[in-house]
Amino acid sequence: MARHAIHLQREIDLLKKKILSLGADVEESVRRSVRALATRDSALALRVIDHDIEIDQSEVDVEEECLKILALHQPVANDLRLIIAILKINNDLERIADLSVNIAERAVYLATQDKIDMPFDFPGMADRVQSMLKHSLDALVNADSALARDVCAADDEVDDMNREVYGRVEAAILENPGQLNRLINLLSASRYLERAADHATNIAEDVIYLVEGVIIRHQGPDSDKPPNPAG
Repeated sequence: MARHAIHLQREIDLLKKKILSLGADVEESVRRSVRALATRDSALALRVIDHDIEIDQSEVDVEEECLKILALHQPVANDLRLIIAILKINNDLERIADLSVNIAERAVYLATQDKIDMPFDFPGMADRVQSMLKHSLDALVNADSALARDVCAADDEVDDMNREVYGRVEAAILENPGQLNRLINLLSASRYLERAADHATNIAEDVIYLVEGVIIRHQGPDSDKPPNPAG
């Protein structure tokens, strides 16, 4: 029995390393795609797009490792909760990487066009989203549910920024209809950032579930509703 427990712990430790490695890879993909768009660097954008194959493979590897542990060890209690959380976080990280590719594709297009002034604070929004992703992964590493709740609260700010973007881009299109396609691509980049923030929030919610055994989805981080214990 002791040998089984030691083997299980070794595989869980390896799984943690894999998910954190994937997280770092996805963070870098987001950074590069944002920088590529802001600096009109199509070569950097293409590297983001090409690297997504490796991220996809890492996501598959983590999922297979989770399923192997579930099948061979039938973990319970905290170990089971960890595997479930990692499975969900793994999916959200892969989706964030896909959104980075979408931003990179917008960057490739915009690099071929005449430069226009951004009608909104794209770098500021990108910084906020990247901070959310970093803090959600830090919360995972440190089992810090308080930090995870901060990430959930920050999502409202990004939503507000995205709504403001729509108004600013609409006004810019009316003022400069010849820039329609370029402005729509900038708007798409903003939308992709907002969706990445949603996935970072999902990760934070899974950290809260992992640490506290409480499901806060659909309730918000500071909901007055009674918590939903996950066992």
